[in-house]
Amino acid sequence: NLQQQETPYTFIFGESGTGKSHLLQAACHEVGKDGLPVVYLPLAEKGLMPAMLDGLENMSLIAIDDVQSVIGDEAWEHALFNLYNRAREKGVNVLVSSSIPLTSLLIKLADLKSRLSWGPIYQLTALDDKEKQHALQQRAKNRGLDLGDDVVNYLLKHSTRDMNSLFILFEKLDKASMVEKRKLTIPFIKSYL
Repeated sequence: NLQQQETPYTFIFGESGTGKSHLLQAACHEVGKDGLPVVYLPLAEKGLMPAMLDGLENMSLIAIDDVQSVIGDEAWEHALFNLYNRAREKGVNVLVSSSIPLTSLLIKLADLKSRLSWGPIYQLTALDDKEKQHALQQRAKNRGLDLGDDVVNYLLKHSTRDMNSLFILFEKLDKASMVEKRKLTIPFIKSYL
């Protein structure tokens, strides 16, 4: 719970596909559902400028995704440093994600590195096959579907294995099965793929 944290700063890192973006977006959704202002910044997107950080200290939550994308750029580092200072003055929660551990980021501005380490640092790891199976089955269950072990194992063996791709495939399969009014079985999946 962000509101109950001792410190409002959190740094999250992990490989691509471990759910960092999902986690930041979920935090924004949770805080924003009460009408509080939030902002999610995907820094890996092209065309973003450091000036866009001005005024964000007025948010209740600032979620900065893929900070490694701007590290090494002097203007971005100074803008992030200044944002942290303004956020601290206002007591604003800041979540930052990176695909690289904080200790390995080549940050030129030493004071920024200290700001990024003000709060807890968490590493996200990829799910193993059993956890992926459970996640897919839980997603199916939330939709009122029963996805058997054999079907999930088939998907894991015959498709891209990162969770985002698996969820996208599941969405497509679910829609196709509704259109054709068929259950999600291995023969159906084979015909779809």
